[in-house]
Amino acid sequence: MKALEGKSALITGAARRIGRALALALAEAGADIAITWRESQEDAGRTVQELKALGVNALAIQADVRSESSVSRAVDAALAGFGRLDLLVNNAGRFETADHSQITVEQWDAMFETNTRGPFLMAKAAYPHLKAARGRIINIGSLGGLHPWSTHAHYCTSKAALHMLTQTMAKAFAPEISVNCVAPGMIVNGEVSDGYEHFLEKTPMKRNGRPQDVAAAVIFFATGPHFITGQILSVDGGLGLSS
Repeated sequence: MKALEGKSALITGAARRIGRALALALAEAGADIAITWRESQEDAGRTVQELKALGVNALAIQADVRSESSVSRAVDAALAGFGRLDLLVNNAGRFETADHSQITVEQWDAMFETNTRGPFLMAKAAYPHLKAARGRIINIGSLGGLHPWSTHAHYCTSKAALHMLTQTMAKAFAPEISVNCVAPGMIVNGEVSDGYEHFLEKTPMKRNGRPQDVAAAVIFFATGPHFITGQILSVDGGLGLSS
């Protein structure tokens, strides 16, 4: 029996990139999967087909994690599709490079709306259902939430806030729900580093991460001891040791 067979997961922003890898990994472990998308409808459709090919139920839900009403509808749609909710993965995120002195109030607020308010709203809406299932929440943070990057002040601060939200929810939602966070470092798609080769020399493991590395950490929190909660797990090949 697969570790997550009979369970269901809701993953935000999972039409492509890292979110897609997380969805596929959880499906391979046997979970039925609901993914949310905001603008990537075609990618979401392709990902759902890939998920179904793994023998699980899957559906794509259009949602804006910044909106409380949209989040509520997304959770309701997942419940209508599967009848239960065991796992919430807050993956949807925003990333932007900007000189500290040039960041506008609008840029600052937009970053927090997605990276911090989004997970808060999703967890709030999913809470009663996860509590009933003794479920789990896994937030996708960032190495930038642990180390200050001078050209990403709004991003780093929003992810640091998400890390603290993880720990406050872990205390507030215990003992029924475990809440943990995966904090990726430099993650690239495929074997091409997309111009980020300069990180290799600073990374003890001498490679950039791949979405599958992040997925493995998510699987650990999704299937490991429910007793583990409030943890921030870096997936960075040791890059943070030299940051």
